[in-house]
Amino acid sequence: MPLTDSLRDDILAAVPSLRAFAISLSGNGDRADDLVQETLLRALANIDSFQVGSNLPAWLFTILRNLFRSDYRKRRREVEDADGSYAKTLKTQPAQNAHLEFEEFRAALEKLPQDQREALILVGASGFSYEDAATICGCAVGTIKSRVNRARSKLSALLYVDGAEDFGPDDTVRAVIGGSGG
Repeated sequence: MPLTDSLRDDILAAVPSLRAFAISLSGNGDRADDLVQETLLRALANIDSFQVGSNLPAWLFTILRNLFRSDYRKRRREVEDADGSYAKTLKTQPAQNAHLEFEEFRAALEKLPQDQREALILVGASGFSYEDAATICGCAVGTIKSRVNRARSKLSALLYVDGAEDFGPDDTVRAVIGGSGG
């Protein structure tokens, strides 16, 4: 498929969601920007493989997820800041309760297994349906539903909350904890 103006606009419209997903996966804004850039380059290089009528955001998220996993496997063997001294210098004390709650949420989210975190972010925060999330992750819809359910239960336990109304500095956090996928 040739790159049309409409397709280019649709790709550009997906960039903020791709960036949010990349940040949630990598936990680093610079790394997320690199992931999104590489995703867009690969998408444009392989635009002929995109089928008209299929879900463009799901296709882009799949590319990004695969890039992240490949990069993760490469970086897993790297040893950075082994004593944690640099990481300790990056901490700051939050000025507001919402910020503190959000940091607690991020820390709890990081404790989830990778597959559960991905499923929860795709369905809860990015707004994908269970079917689209299953396509992105390359698994069955039931597997995604199970991962989301286990992730929500584990996240609630880690945060000592019974539901979204007990916690959440913003709508996105509340959607991740207690939202429903389509």
